[in-house]
Amino acid sequence: MQDVGALALLPVVTILVVAVLTRRTLFAMLCGTLVGAVLLGGWGFFDSWIGYFGASMADETLQWLMLVVVLFGILITLFERSGAVREFAAWAERFVNSRRKSTVLSFLLAIVLFVDDYLNVLTVGTSMKAVTDRYTVPRTELGTIMKLTAAPIAVIVPFSTWALFFAGLLEAQGVTSNGSGFGAYLESIPYIFFGWIALAIAALVAFGVFPKLGVLKKDIARAEATGDVFPVGTTADERAAEGALPLDAEVGEFAVSGDGAERAVAAAPADAPAAGPATGATAVATRAPELAKPRPWNFLVPITVMIAVTILTEVDVLKGTVAALLVAIVMYTAQRRLKVKAVFEAAFDGVGSMLFVIVLTALAFMVQHMNIDLKLADFVIASTEPVMIGALLPAMVFLVCGVYAYATGSFWDLAAVITPIVIPLALAMDVNPIIAGAAVFSGAALGSTTCLYGDGIILASRSIGIKPLNLMSAILPYAGIAAALSLIGYLVVGFLGL
Repeated sequence: MQDVGALALLPVVTILVVAVLTRRTLFAMLCGTLVGAVLLGGWGFFDSWIGYFGASMADETLQWLMLVVVLFGILITLFERSGAVREFAAWAERFVNSRRKSTVLSFLLAIVLFVDDYLNVLTVGTSMKAVTDRYTVPRTELGTIMKLTAAPIAVIVPFSTWALFFAGLLEAQGVTSNGSGFGAYLESIPYIFFGWIALAIAALVAFGVFPKLGVLKKDIARAEATGDVFPVGTTADERAAEGALPLDAEVGEFAVSGDGAERAVAAAPADAPAAGPATGATAVATRAPELAKPRPWNFLVPITVMIAVTILTEVDVLKGTVAALLVAIVMYTAQRRLKVKAVFEAAFDGVGSMLFVIVLTALAFMVQHMNIDLKLADFVIASTEPVMIGALLPAMVFLVCGVYAYATGSFWDLAAVITPIVIPLALAMDVNPIIAGAAVFSGAALGSTTCLYGDGIILASRSIGIKPLNLMSAILPYAGIAAALSLIGYLVVGFLGL
């Protein structure tokens, strides 16, 4: 390990600057890892880079995440090829007859999927973009609503992957209530300010009563004027990957409708796989005819099985995803929606669709390992220690954790590293350790909600078919407001001595 002081910030700064200048997240991540390799390995930076790549691939957390991502990629492809998503969208549209109802339904679905933030963003994005597209809701707005909900709801509902992990951290530090860390976590929930405030903002955005800010304001105005729900700069290939055609294109017999309300159906065999729905001022060639009575159960049953198995297996998302995949395969082959050969083709294509996410996530884990060896956490903590007085401790912990999580893409790892430092510090300063722990958890949720190369943003952007930078840029103003209000909240409880 090397202590390079402020230079430990250089890889993170490089990633952010290159991403903004080039709008290419993968290239920015590669540049950041190269800078980190130079700092750690000097002239032997190439060997250093290879070593950290190997270390990240050997990380059990990354291996688990890759399995989840790959399996979910296969499941999403099966949903699309079988027409399950298209039917769910058609069914949901019976209850959604306005723009506001489409965004509110997206928010409510994100609340229901509180079990895990990965499960949340992948499911909401996959299922709801077809519905919101119909009402020209920008993809960035859908992404903002679901990301402002995913980690915050997971961190304040005690029966989620986040809550169980954080409860374990509290118990490991001897912080318990009624003899358990879970009891202490229950007491901390009212003080996880970022979670509550972000959820409130997400609800207000979904209901259309929160002011439109920054990039999202421009995207909404553009979507309303042109019907295009994709961010500026989206290429034809990226649109095609989402099943969308160029603006003003024609499909089959039908000209594209300017209001995005019509769908075009191309002549094709009835058992051909279905493409996505119409998108804004674009249209989509659906290879299968529209069903007079859509059957949403082909989508809802696998998702329900996923949630149920995840909960029943002590919140194991991997087992839940496997169960949903098996149920989907049985249902679609039994109904003759897909032949066995088509299932295997969908599996290969599903894995391929997630390659970008896998590579980006592997590079993100490299950055995390490099930050540990560069002692970035030690530098950040040492820089804030001079102002770490008791009344300021909760606010400073939240600020440090939020900035560190945003800069590094490390959330659970951050909590695992910071909690053993913060809890003894809080006890020494006569600060309520439960509130100090809540500040750590709030900071982790803030990072997950905003970090450009965090797994939450990467998976969410994949599910709605836009770039991570577009999604992060839209979210930042709203998450920034939630963070500022949370900071004020921790200052208040700190000075009140709660």
